[in-house]
Amino acid sequence: MAATLSIGKKAPAFTLPDQDGVKRKLADFAGQWVVLYFYPKDDTPGCTTEACEFTAALPDFSKLDATVIGVSPDSPEAHTKFIAKYTLGITLLSDPEHAMLEKYGAWGEKNMYGKKSMGVIRSTVILDPEGKVAHLWAKVSAKGHAEKVREKLQELQKG
Repeated sequence: MAATLSIGKKAPAFTLPDQDGVKRKLADFAGQWVVLYFYPKDDTPGCTTEACEFTAALPDFSKLDATVIGVSPDSPEAHTKFIAKYTLGITLLSDPEHAMLEKYGAWGEKNMYGKKSMGVIRSTVILDPEGKVAHLWAKVSAKGHAEKVREKLQELQKG
């Protein structure tokens, strides 16, 4: 994660279109917990696993007054197809310019089989109802991650 993100600090503001082209901004979620997860690409194996697990866990996140939002460089149209194909219940934001991804430390150099390239670093941030960073994972594995996020959120709320 970028040095700009640290626990207890205000999360960087953002305004991005969701899957329906509706502009969403951080201020829209004031007063609730927000799980922001960053993923590389719609309809790829790891990203599909993660999105489906977050969708399956939505009732639990809802009980914890938390909104789950996925962010990738894919277009709103790609997000719409991804949501329809897997009946996803989460909001997906489109960041083709990587502005939010960079602010949240989720865009950087990756090393895949010895080949270096720039791309999305799969990571997650929990924001508290005041818009501050409550917890972050700099690198995550897709499978089982939604459950880890739910457990951490529950722990943070018990405080």
